[in-house]
This record gives sequence, structure tokens and C-alpha cells, in this order.
Amino acid sequence: MDEEDDFKPGQPIVELGKEDLDPFSIEELDQRVARLRAEIARVEAHKARASAHRSAADELFKRS
Repeated sequence: MDEEDDFKPGQPIVELGKEDLDPFSIEELDQRVARLRAEIARVEAHKARASAHRSAADELFKRS
């Protein structure tokens, strides 16, 4: 299974994965990695909040 199978063509994540990295300097690649790590942290924080919200809702509406 290809990593892109979960994403539709044209989505930024797909286009980002296709970008040629050869033209970038080491410093530019370091900056890119830092930005990607920051985005991963942002997504993980959002996921944690969504999970906590879901758990709270499930607990509130849990049937006895």
C-alpha cells in the first residue's frame, strides 16, 4: 500500500511528498524539517484534544 493512498491527488501533503529536494541547501532542508516537526506537533496536539473531547462525550452519553 502506497503512503499516498490515504490522500487525494492535489492535496498539499501529496504535493509536498513529490517535491524534488535536490535544489535545497542543507540549511533549507533543516528549516523544512523544523517546519514539518512543528506541523506534526500541531496535528498531534489537535488529535489529543479531539480524543479527549470524544472520550468526555462518550462518558457523558454512556448507557448503563
